[in-house]
Amino acid sequence: AYLANNQITIHSLDFNTSLKEAGEGDFIYFDPPYHPLSETSSFTGYSINGFGKKQQLRLQETFTDLDRRGCKVLLSNSATEFIFDLYRDYEIITVSANRSINSVAAGRGKINEVLVKNYAH
Repeated sequence: AYLANNQITIHSLDFNTSLKEAGEGDFIYFDPPYHPLSETSSFTGYSINGFGKKQQLRLQETFTDLDRRGCKVLLSNSATEFIFDLYRDYEIITVSANRSINSVAAGRGKINEVLVKNYAH
Protein backbone atom coordinates (compact mmCIF):
# COMPACT_ATOMS: atom_id res chain seq x y z
CA ALA A 1 0.00 0.00 0.00
CA TYR A 2 1.17 3.54 -0.68
CA LEU A 3 -0.13 6.61 1.11
CA ALA A 4 0.68 9.60 -1.12
CA ASN A 5 -0.03 12.30 1.47
CA ASN A 6 2.60 11.06 3.91
CA GLN A 7 4.90 9.29 1.46
CA ILE A 8 4.73 6.09 3.49
CA THR A 9 5.09 2.69 1.92
CA ILE A 10 3.87 -0.42 3.72
CA HIS A 11 5.05 -3.77 2.37
CA SER A 12 4.01 -7.32 3.19
CA LEU A 13 7.09 -9.10 1.85
CA ASP A 14 10.26 -10.74 3.02
CA PHE A 15 12.16 -7.98 4.84
CA ASN A 16 15.15 -8.13 2.48
CA THR A 17 12.95 -7.84 -0.60
CA SER A 18 11.02 -4.88 0.77
CA LEU A 19 14.20 -2.96 1.65
CA LYS A 20 16.11 -3.13 -1.62
CA GLU A 21 15.42 0.54 -2.37
CA ALA A 22 15.97 1.87 1.17
CA GLY A 23 18.57 4.60 1.29
CA GLU A 24 20.09 7.43 3.23
CA GLY A 25 17.67 9.14 5.60
CA ASP A 26 14.98 6.43 5.40
CA PHE A 27 13.59 5.19 8.73
CA ILE A 28 13.02 1.45 9.16
CA TYR A 29 11.44 -0.21 12.21
CA PHE A 30 11.69 -3.97 12.72
CA ASP A 31 9.32 -5.80 15.08
CA PRO A 32 10.22 -9.44 14.40
CA PRO A 33 9.04 -12.48 16.30
CA TYR A 34 11.13 -12.15 19.44
CA HIS A 35 13.99 -14.46 20.31
CA PRO A 36 12.77 -16.93 23.00
CA LEU A 37 13.57 -15.91 26.58
CA SER A 38 14.45 -19.50 27.48
CA GLU A 39 15.01 -22.89 25.87
CA THR A 40 11.51 -23.95 26.95
CA SER A 41 9.92 -20.87 25.37
CA SER A 42 9.50 -22.19 21.85
CA PHE A 43 7.31 -19.59 20.10
CA THR A 44 9.43 -18.07 17.33
CA GLY A 45 7.05 -17.04 14.61
CA TYR A 46 3.69 -16.82 12.97
CA SER A 47 4.46 -19.05 10.01
CA ILE A 48 5.13 -22.73 9.54
CA ASN A 49 8.85 -22.00 9.04
CA GLY A 50 9.18 -19.99 12.25
CA PHE A 51 11.71 -17.27 12.98
CA GLY A 52 14.65 -18.86 14.74
CA LYS A 53 18.33 -18.03 15.20
CA LYS A 54 19.04 -18.30 11.48
CA GLN A 55 16.42 -15.65 10.70
CA GLN A 56 17.59 -13.47 13.63
CA LEU A 57 21.14 -13.58 12.20
CA ARG A 58 19.80 -12.68 8.75
CA LEU A 59 17.87 -9.77 10.25
CA GLN A 60 21.01 -8.50 11.99
CA GLU A 61 22.88 -8.61 8.66
CA THR A 62 20.09 -6.57 7.10
CA PHE A 63 20.17 -4.10 10.02
CA THR A 64 23.94 -3.66 9.48
CA ASP A 65 23.50 -3.24 5.71
CA LEU A 66 20.84 -0.56 6.24
CA ASP A 67 23.14 1.19 8.72
CA ARG A 68 25.91 1.27 6.10
CA ARG A 69 23.44 2.76 3.59
CA GLY A 70 22.69 5.66 5.94
CA CYS A 71 19.23 4.52 7.03
CA LYS A 72 17.92 5.15 10.54
CA VAL A 73 17.03 1.74 11.94
CA LEU A 74 15.11 0.77 15.08
CA LEU A 75 14.44 -2.80 16.17
CA SER A 76 12.60 -4.30 19.11
CA ASN A 77 13.31 -7.77 20.48
CA SER A 78 13.61 -9.75 23.67
CA ALA A 79 16.33 -8.93 26.18
CA THR A 80 18.36 -12.10 25.75
CA GLU A 81 22.11 -12.60 25.75
CA PHE A 82 21.88 -13.70 22.10
CA ILE A 83 20.21 -10.43 21.04
CA PHE A 84 22.59 -8.30 23.14
CA ASP A 85 25.50 -10.06 21.45
CA LEU A 86 24.04 -9.70 17.93
CA TYR A 87 23.59 -5.95 18.28
CA ARG A 88 26.57 -5.14 20.55
CA ASP A 89 27.81 -2.53 18.03
CA TYR A 90 24.63 -0.46 18.34
CA GLU A 91 22.83 1.43 21.09
CA ILE A 92 20.65 -0.96 23.08
CA ILE A 93 17.97 0.40 25.41
CA THR A 94 16.26 -1.98 27.83
CA VAL A 95 12.58 -1.27 28.43
CA SER A 96 9.99 -2.94 30.64
CA ALA A 97 6.91 -4.13 28.76
CA ASN A 98 3.61 -5.56 29.93
CA ARG A 99 2.60 -8.98 28.67
CA SER A 100 -1.04 -9.86 29.21
CA ILE A 101 -1.16 -12.81 26.82
CA ASN A 102 0.66 -16.01 27.72
CA SER A 103 -0.46 -19.63 27.81
CA VAL A 104 0.96 -19.80 31.35
CA ALA A 105 -0.56 -17.27 33.75
CA ALA A 106 2.73 -16.91 35.64
CA GLY A 107 4.35 -15.71 32.42
CA ARG A 108 2.11 -12.66 32.25
CA GLY A 109 3.25 -9.30 33.59
CA LYS A 110 6.30 -7.12 33.01
CA ILE A 111 9.29 -8.43 31.09
CA ASN A 112 12.38 -6.74 29.71
CA GLU A 113 12.63 -6.03 26.02
CA VAL A 114 15.23 -4.14 24.04
CA LEU A 115 15.16 -1.38 21.50
CA VAL A 116 18.20 -1.38 19.24
CA LYS A 117 18.97 1.75 17.27
CA ASN A 118 21.72 3.11 15.07
CA TYR A 119 20.96 6.82 15.37
CA ALA A 120 21.33 9.48 18.06
CA HIS A 121 17.83 10.97 18.22
